[in-house]
Amino acid sequence: MLTRHLARRTRCQHHNIPKSGSRSIRREQLGTRHYATSASAGQNPSLHSPASTLAIVTDEIDKVAPSFKVRAEQIALLKSPDEFYTTLKTKIRHAKNRIYLSTLYVGKSEHDLIDTIRDALRANPYLKVSVLTDALRGTREGPQKSCATLLCTLVEEFGFERVQVSMFHTPNLTGIRKAILPRRINEGWGLQHMKLYGIDDELIMSGANLSNDYFTNRQDRYHVFSSKDITDYFERIHEAVCSISFQLRPIDQSTSQFRLDWPQSRSCPSPLYNPQRYRAHATQLLRPLIQSSSAPIRPQPSNNTTVYPLLQFTPLLRPHDTSTELPVLRSILRSLAHPALTHSRWTFTAGYFNMTPEIRSLLLSSHPASATVLAASPWANGFYGSKGISGMLPAAYTLLSRRFLDAVSASGLASRIALKEWRRGTVNEPGGWTYHAKGLWVTLPGEEAPSVSLVGSSNYTQRSYSLDLEANCLIVTRDEGLKRRLGEEERWLQEWATEMRSEDYARTERRVGLHVRIAMAIVRLVGGAL
Repeated sequence: MLTRHLARRTRCQHHNIPKSGSRSIRREQLGTRHYATSASAGQNPSLHSPASTLAIVTDEIDKVAPSFKVRAEQIALLKSPDEFYTTLKTKIRHAKNRIYLSTLYVGKSEHDLIDTIRDALRANPYLKVSVLTDALRGTREGPQKSCATLLCTLVEEFGFERVQVSMFHTPNLTGIRKAILPRRINEGWGLQHMKLYGIDDELIMSGANLSNDYFTNRQDRYHVFSSKDITDYFERIHEAVCSISFQLRPIDQSTSQFRLDWPQSRSCPSPLYNPQRYRAHATQLLRPLIQSSSAPIRPQPSNNTTVYPLLQFTPLLRPHDTSTELPVLRSILRSLAHPALTHSRWTFTAGYFNMTPEIRSLLLSSHPASATVLAASPWANGFYGSKGISGMLPAAYTLLSRRFLDAVSASGLASRIALKEWRRGTVNEPGGWTYHAKGLWVTLPGEEAPSVSLVGSSNYTQRSYSLDLEANCLIVTRDEGLKRRLGEEERWLQEWATEMRSEDYARTERRVGLHVRIAMAIVRLVGGAL
């Protein structure tokens, strides 16, 4: 996943990306998204300039993913759930043309958010709204009030011409399996997990869903991209997934009844009826949108920040998975083992500590000067106190954290790689927060702040790379101001974190029982993922 020396390469702005609704999207139409062929950066680390060192990281990425050149000031970093919600509502209130929201779900009681959207629609007759959620998560509480019943109120008032609500259903859950698996457990077979919040010409990229805890006491990350090109691009992605999702249709306003409709005019079958043909259509639709283009590079003003959209659509792409997130992450981590980068510093975080064995191996092979892995403590885990198998997940993640720390020690890296747990009170108690942030920051040798950062919806787990739909942005910058702001974000997320030692996991309250290990094995045996 990685380009020529940044000092010698430029990129053009990205226009004319084909609409997702087209059935015959041609790769050559994506001519405004580019990559440059690689050139050797040299083998003597002392000869590497900052630009050429960055090129080691980006060289392969340019062959895999589309990219956008922006100014550093076009990227804003929000800090808190409250700031995220306030910013989101403010932008919705002032929306003129479009609002598109891709999320796992909208909280069933988020009347304030829905009223904000309703007010914007009433104030501007030209405004259109599109919402994409997951079908399983969005209807979990049915027939009681749910995400679906709440969103139905917007469709009822403004009609299908102005409000579209789409619900993605994984093709992995069909037939007998769908019939016998209980709600919530069935979500382990795949979800629409992207978090894209587009308003006019701005995009908020996050890992946060649209519910009260994410607006108040659930820590995540939130990057605002003030770029029409980036917002247009992700709208293409949003629209493409909407076009292969069920449509929410109200039945009876008085009883909040609804149905999920599959329009007969569509050229592909429902994922529940014929998952093979559905995947074939989805592949034809999505593959040209997510890949890089080999179009020639045209000169561009000296914007010194590049944004790479990264998508993981593994359950939809057949026979070859051309998703970009995992290949790019894999390439970044491999590049850190390059002689010129072996003394980089990095921070890796995920709310759910369940990185794949490959990612763990690549992190341990990176030879950092110093590094931090940041995860939620059991008392800051969103599943803490839940019933059934999901209530065992905090203990399961504890087991995985302990195993990671053992691997760090076995690799002789205990003095360089620290594992920290984030805790701010106890979830479900007064003042208690949960931790849901995810991402990567890389600071190059000789520099003080990160020039590479990955933000988005992925948890970097096996399910992220096999079952869910994920959307992320990789930021690569030479701007000192943006690097400083990324470094501040990296630090403030650790303000509530404590470094863990092996002996901490030996305490009675951190021991993991046999029932948790058995539950983990059962989930994997029947095809689900944590």
